[in-house]
Amino acid sequence: MTQTLIERLTHELNYPEITLDNHDAFVAMSGLNVLFFPGNPETVKDATDVAVILPELIAAFAPQLNPGVVTDTFGAGQKLKQKYGFTHYPSLVFVRGGDYVGTISRIQDWADYLSKINVLLSSPGRRTPGFSVPVVAG
Repeated sequence: MTQTLIERLTHELNYPEITLDNHDAFVAMSGLNVLFFPGNPETVKDATDVAVILPELIAAFAPQLNPGVVTDTFGAGQKLKQKYGFTHYPSLVFVRGGDYVGTISRIQDWADYLSKINVLLSSPGRRTPGFSVPVVAG
């Protein structure tokens, strides 16, 4: 059942499955593009919750959001996760014209999604957070 809810996004709702090969073209599309990183639905308990909420968000903000799903958690998904610098699954990564705009991670209250996405719709692109490595002087 867990994987079925995520597969529904690509098979039934026709959200594109994002890979390294089509990522750049997807994020360059006009509008605010949202990459759904569910993580491994067997171990990420909120992955299926966000898979159910995402179509509702897309409907609420139609036609301003373009959804895509990164289903390959360990291959392309890991490289794209590093590119966008988020640390928690599931995550929704927002990109406009190829520029990173922001990330919403983990499950949120509906009102929080609406508020955060409204802010992201008018936010400029910015630098991705990236991973920080502590520097220790010795």
